[in-house]
Amino acid sequence: MRKYIFAICVGIVAMCLCVGCNKNKKRKSDVDLPQLIIGSDNYDPYYFINEQGKTVGIDVELAKEACRRIGYKPVFKNIIWDNKDSELEAGNIDCIWGSYTMTGRENEYQWAGPYMYSHQVIVVSAESNIKTIEGLKDKKIAVQVTGKPEEIFLKRLDNRIPEVEDVYSFSDIKEVFACLREGYVDAIAGHESTLNKFIDENNGDYYVLDENLYISELGVAFLNNYKNKELIHKLSDTLEDMRKDGTIENILDKYDISPQEAYIDRE
Repeated sequence: MRKYIFAICVGIVAMCLCVGCNKNKKRKSDVDLPQLIIGSDNYDPYYFINEQGKTVGIDVELAKEACRRIGYKPVFKNIIWDNKDSELEAGNIDCIWGSYTMTGRENEYQWAGPYMYSHQVIVVSAESNIKTIEGLKDKKIAVQVTGKPEEIFLKRLDNRIPEVEDVYSFSDIKEVFACLREGYVDAIAGHESTLNKFIDENNGDYYVLDENLYISELGVAFLNNYKNKELIHKLSDTLEDMRKDGTIENILDKYDISPQEAYIDRE
């Protein structure tokens, strides 16, 4: 009887040790994965902190899945958008990944992507008499600092862009929203998905002009002298695989964004 009980005890201990070993192996493999430190600011629905304090969003989900496939552990770091280049140069982050336009910046960084595109649009108050881009002449515009709309209005990159009275640039997109809400500016510009969220949260008191300001390809930006070029190529190929196998479409569906509008067709 004692031998029988002893045998059972030995078996239980052995099972526990095996489970413990498996857990340790799993923990060790997680720890051993190389990290990819990703920098972005809050830009809902691409990258933001939810009510539970977790980093979530379209680009966050894309990054997690892409990193899983290439054997990296994603680490997300909130940054001040205006400091993104200095964060890269200091080595505080490996890349910028948060609805970042690569169109027109192709030579400024090494890029993974493009993996989808975004419409840059203009939003005005529902009571505004501004109906077209031409109607922005002598008006006040708010944008996010160093974003594509800022460049478009300041440099007048498009011949449709009139001369506006002022362009106000803010480090946080929420400050851009506040400017329009308080009536300090006549219009704001940015990524359509983000501005649509603002409209939805304000009961339709604002609307998007029919004319697109710009259509931009989105990518993941690394420094030009970033040494791990193999990683960039792997990430770019993996994002393309995720587009083809429907992974990006499934993620976009969760955020009520039309995959047809967000896809870059390279077939």
